[in-house]
Amino acid sequence: MLKDFFVAGPYDDGDPVTGHYYETASPDPHRAQVWAYTDRLSYAPGERLALHAMSSAPRARLAIARDGLHAEVLVETEIALSFEDTPADCSVRGCDWPERYALTIPGDWQSGLYTATLTVPGHQSQHMFVLSAARPQARICMVLTTGTWCAYNDWGGSNHYQGLTGQSGGDFAPEVSLHRPWAKGFVRWPEDAPRIPHASPLLSKPRYPHMDYARAKGISKKYASSGWAAFERPFALWCETQGIALDYATQHDLHRDPGLLDGYGRALIVGHDEYWTWEMRDHLDGWLDRGGRLARFAGNFFWQTRLSPDLATQICYKTTANQADPVRDTDPRRLTGYWDDPTVARPATATMGLTGSMGVYAGWSRCAAHGSGGFAIYRPDHWSLRDTGLGYGDVLGAGAKIFGYEVDGIDYTMTHGLPFAAEGTGLEGDLTIVGLSPATTLSHSTGPHDRDGFIGHLDAEEVAEFVYGEVTPESFGRASRGNGCMADYRRGKGAVFNAGSCEWVAGLIARDRTVEQVTRNVLLGDWG
Repeated sequence: MLKDFFVAGPYDDGDPVTGHYYETASPDPHRAQVWAYTDRLSYAPGERLALHAMSSAPRARLAIARDGLHAEVLVETEIALSFEDTPADCSVRGCDWPERYALTIPGDWQSGLYTATLTVPGHQSQHMFVLSAARPQARICMVLTTGTWCAYNDWGGSNHYQGLTGQSGGDFAPEVSLHRPWAKGFVRWPEDAPRIPHASPLLSKPRYPHMDYARAKGISKKYASSGWAAFERPFALWCETQGIALDYATQHDLHRDPGLLDGYGRALIVGHDEYWTWEMRDHLDGWLDRGGRLARFAGNFFWQTRLSPDLATQICYKTTANQADPVRDTDPRRLTGYWDDPTVARPATATMGLTGSMGVYAGWSRCAAHGSGGFAIYRPDHWSLRDTGLGYGDVLGAGAKIFGYEVDGIDYTMTHGLPFAAEGTGLEGDLTIVGLSPATTLSHSTGPHDRDGFIGHLDAEEVAEFVYGEVTPESFGRASRGNGCMADYRRGKGAVFNAGSCEWVAGLIARDRTVEQVTRNVLLGDWG
């Protein structure tokens, strides 16, 4: 039984993992509800914000607050609303609700993530937007992974994973719109919600407790995979407790502005960092080559995307790109598929030093779920490990399970007990592997009793086909045997410290002293 405003997709099988259900506005004008979205994802001080909304009630209370350890409420007002129809293709083309409130952002508002909470009798919903700094106020700029937020947002029925499109009416959407609400769980994390890493008992069918929780409680099945609440928010709150000041920007800002990071000594990326445009990479590469330093505590650098001119629509054809992407014949390097597809000829490692196609999964399904949960240390004398006490062979962050659920790695060789990046991996500078652990695209099984119908062998076959050219026993095996790394990558005059794991923030949530020390070393220390 689905709760609140969640409905079943046309091919929903009722399973929390494989089923398709989603939150959407009710067509009943008498049902208590209020929903909203902003015209843009981010703003600068002095720019005009427009809120588009609908409701069953004639008026709603609106509160706008800067999120943080203590939310700072900056606007409290009432706005006039009316009921509006919600198009069936709203997740692809936008909701097209009327503008109901506008605000010129005051010049004294601090950069950050802002929530817009709307309340009517019987219902409340939250939206969010980002305020960048007019000029750098902090030494560090956190670049929010909004490409991945857009890819996973399933409000209205479609995202880059499941959907209501195609001839069957049940395909994923290669185009998704920002002009819709955020799915429940993306703005605020439920108090008792589990994170993704989970080790099901061996020889049993794998389960995904976070998706069981989501379907039972009435929140998006993608709540733990993306959004502000899952990764960036707890990291930002930890920074606040440590007195580490941050400015904020979005990947969409980076796409638009080649000079976005000029004036910042360091940039920070956290959590699930899967979707990037060509322009985002160009602008980050340029900043790095000029001497910028990127602290990346994030995993799964994987897909190329495109954005519409107004930045409101994200495009990613994924594994159908070679057949369906309109640029396949005119500009094949811009195919919205794997970065590591040889046709694109821009390997992920060139920017980040690591790649999501080298294993990717760890700590869930049957994919390295019974692994250590942390990074095995190979170079304990590296500057990032100062004052940790870690030695060769120790494991960082195992108790908090910081290694998962999707990770970035690289092909490597071992010489005298030390890992080195292999030849031909696409690097454009020197890479030092500090720590690593195994990861895999294959959810192995011994029979029907422990076979996973969600991941299974399909991901390994896709990597074999699109990265290595065809599916053979050799390429399938190569795609199945991977890793995630903690690495120091030097590019141009700059550098990337890449702890290639989505779940690094779990160590900060757990207040793991050693994970905290490494984080401080990277954010505040001398990079050797």
